[in-house]
Amino acid sequence: MTAILCRHFGLHAIEIAEDIANDTFLKASEYWAINGIPENPTAWLYTVAKNKTKDYVKRTAIFETQIKQEIKLEQIDTEKEFEYNDQLIADSQLAMIFAVCNPANSRESQICLALQILCGFSIGEIADAFLINTETIKKRLLRARANLRNTRFQIKSLSEKQIKSRLEVVLKTLYLLFNEGYFSKANKHQIRINLCSEAIRLTLCLTENRMTNTVQTNALMALMCFQSSRLEARIHINGEAILFDEQDRSLWDQSMIQRGNYYLVNATTQSAKSPTKYHLEAGIAYWHATSTDHSKWVNILQLYDQLIIIEDSPITALNRVFAFANVHGKEKAILEAEKLNLIKNSSYNALMGYLYTYTDMDGSMAHYEQAIRLSRSLTEKHTLLKEIERLKCAKINAGKQQRST
Repeated sequence: MTAILCRHFGLHAIEIAEDIANDTFLKASEYWAINGIPENPTAWLYTVAKNKTKDYVKRTAIFETQIKQEIKLEQIDTEKEFEYNDQLIADSQLAMIFAVCNPANSRESQICLALQILCGFSIGEIADAFLINTETIKKRLLRARANLRNTRFQIKSLSEKQIKSRLEVVLKTLYLLFNEGYFSKANKHQIRINLCSEAIRLTLCLTENRMTNTVQTNALMALMCFQSSRLEARIHINGEAILFDEQDRSLWDQSMIQRGNYYLVNATTQSAKSPTKYHLEAGIAYWHATSTDHSKWVNILQLYDQLIIIEDSPITALNRVFAFANVHGKEKAILEAEKLNLIKNSSYNALMGYLYTYTDMDGSMAHYEQAIRLSRSLTEKHTLLKEIERLKCAKINAGKQQRST
């Protein structure tokens, strides 16, 4: 909705578009609670947004004095009906992503702004995506928004050269959008299927356009398909997270796995260049989704060894250690993990808790407890608490057996 409103007002009036979109959904929450959800909710929302836009144009003095002349010059018709078909919405969103991902801002600021404006991320969620503090994100967003206003960016057709130069940042934005849906640390729900679906829909649009149908785009699409195939099996009906080894494989979506195979083949046959981050992550996801043989971990570890060279991030390093443990054993993996020095990271402590499970139950529980203190995900906390309870029971049973002998 923000994207379509920005088509109407111009990108320089992002705040106006966001305010109207927020007011529209606020009215929906009030009206629908009393009168029920309308037969066509999308049409209802866009009709309300259109009417609010007309009201704003008529009554706001700021609009009359500062923006009206610009709108006349840009030949925007305030009476024009808003369309709201799926194609236009997708086109508007993609057009706005490409507009926001403008080199006038830094790469990181472009992504932050796109995640906030188009994907609805909070400051905390963006900070989680970049693994940095919220104050830094706030400053980036303020500077980026000021740049947009000052340079008067517009949502308009870009040249093929401009599209290709911005594609990498757009793909990163969609990748982070999908990741927040796949494993959310800030939200009360660990899995947000709506965000995963939105990321897939927008990436699919890119694969269907000649200028953006690149090997990277196909590799990212393959990754999303493989990961999405397991979404239904990752959460119990009561909201608890289900670990990979405990998932019901009959719930895995085989059609999504087949689509992942299709896009991965496209990603590897279009070009003979070195694999990208998305190729390697898609390869890892492929082995998880298609193989039950323990020997798959050798292939997964090899892919992580390549990925760590491209992106030496804490998450990549921790995932590599998990794969390392499955190939070389938990004791050697502990030494690998300790080299990372991530003692204040919840994922690090959760991994160490897992690695110490059979050799040091007390040490394992201590790491799990530290992971709980550091984590902001309620679902993750609950999963870790279950592991602690399981270890306590195992320790009690072990003590009983010792006394009986």
